[in-house]
Amino acid sequence: MKIIFMGTPDFAISSLESLYENGHSIDLVITQKDRPKGRGKKVQYTPVKEKALELGLEVFQPDSINDIESINKIKDINPDFIIVVAYGQILKKEILQVPKYGCYNVHASLLPKYRGAAPINWSIINGEKETGVTIMEMAEGLDSGDMIIWDSISINSDDDAITIHDKLSTLGGELIVKALNDIKNGVANKIPQDHNISTYASMLDKNLGRINWNDGGENIINLIRGLKPWPSAYTQYKDDIVKVHKATLIDKLKEGSNGQIVKVDKDGIYVNSKDKTIILEEVQFPGKKKLKVEEYLRGNSIEEDIILK
Repeated sequence: MKIIFMGTPDFAISSLESLYENGHSIDLVITQKDRPKGRGKKVQYTPVKEKALELGLEVFQPDSINDIESINKIKDINPDFIIVVAYGQILKKEILQVPKYGCYNVHASLLPKYRGAAPINWSIINGEKETGVTIMEMAEGLDSGDMIIWDSISINSDDDAITIHDKLSTLGGELIVKALNDIKNGVANKIPQDHNISTYASMLDKNLGRINWNDGGENIINLIRGLKPWPSAYTQYKDDIVKVHKATLIDKLKEGSNGQIVKVDKDGIYVNSKDKTIILEEVQFPGKKKLKVEEYLRGNSIEEDIILK
């Protein structure tokens, strides 16, 4: 089967590898433009481009997937399938109609819940106990097409957006191969989504990460877990904005104001929320790398009774 693969970040790599290893003909890989990253602003290949070149595949990086050049290039290939995994641009109807069997998306949620840009993060922030991957036939609406196949995984208490990302990436690679075989063999069931129960997972921004210490402890822990590695949950200690990368929850250690540091030791910084005490275990002060609190305290101090904001 002739495939055009569209994807950009790390999440898409497992699907690309799985299709390649199962013998499908990937005639073109389309990914976003390379962009400068890091302090040196050095231009870096997208993760999908790196993997595609490693596999010896042709790479195409248009400014717009919907311009004439891109559409003509896709039509010239005349693919059986277009597979989209976190590509980053919306495909117009003219492209959706090109492949013989259609365009299919590997989406990191159990649709119709968490349509949109950040399903992994929001499922954790909202305290979901499970998530999964849905293979969906693409339509003009946002993640609204018919579902082909899906599978779920548990979100455990020690999971965060990084671990769930990796688990779902692997699961997506497994499901897309099975879905394509079912479609080609005429045994796939296309199940319409119930739009009445859909939810939206909006893009993340830095403002989302400020911890509200008047909130319940579970909600705060979920925010910290859900915003790894970016944009990170954060709080204000004196004049410093401090990112919080890891924390755990215990019963309230002692009474005090919400946001109050009630204890500091090698295990962490103990902070009161509305109903629990949260132990900040891994933090990052401005201009510094992230450190376990035990490491940070070797050359610095944290005052008790300070109110975090």
